[in-house]
Amino acid sequence: MPNHRFIDYRPPRLSPAEALARAEDFHARMDSRRSVRFFSDEPVPRALIERAIMTASTAPSGAHRQPWRFVVVGCPKIKAAIRVAAEEEEKISYEGGRMPEEWLEALAPLGTDWHKPFLETVPWIVVVFEELYTETAEGKRRKNYYVKESVGIACGLFIAALHDMGLATLTHTPSPMAFLAKILDRPPSEKPFILFPIGYPAADATVPDLERKTLDEVSVWHL
Repeated sequence: MPNHRFIDYRPPRLSPAEALARAEDFHARMDSRRSVRFFSDEPVPRALIERAIMTASTAPSGAHRQPWRFVVVGCPKIKAAIRVAAEEEEKISYEGGRMPEEWLEALAPLGTDWHKPFLETVPWIVVVFEELYTETAEGKRRKNYYVKESVGIACGLFIAALHDMGLATLTHTPSPMAFLAKILDRPPSEKPFILFPIGYPAADATVPDLERKTLDEVSVWHL
């Protein structure tokens, strides 16, 4: 058997009171998060995006393969190309019958449609790709495991990191998303997972007045 290296793990032990205070503070910050569709074109320092990606990359992953790729777009021409392609797909979804009526009814309270001007307004677009496999130095494919689960967790941490530094984003998933791989020149081993427009909210930004489910509605306890 290979001799795998392990290191000590001794995180600081908090008192129950301090742990609860931290939990309440973190929940309060995350509870103020909203998906935003109205953005400012105000520049966002690259260092903030870099740090959010590094935070996302602390996520656990199947066999520690870290099967995610964060493709960052700041080029106006590429953002414009993404908007055109995304709106083409979204128009078919909203008006061409791709979305069933039940889905459209569910989206109605959010006020969404196929127009996506924010894709050009925001200073940054980050497209997260799931890496299905990698290639070894010998040219052989090395499979990644639990890819969707791993990338989903990383995206959750990414969203939390962005919100914690005062930035806004939206989980945008135009379907199908194959155009993103083409525009961004990604290899066959990568598949688009989520598109994140990132920036500061517009001065007059509004969001739907939504209520989150209660603890009782989202948890089951066996004591």
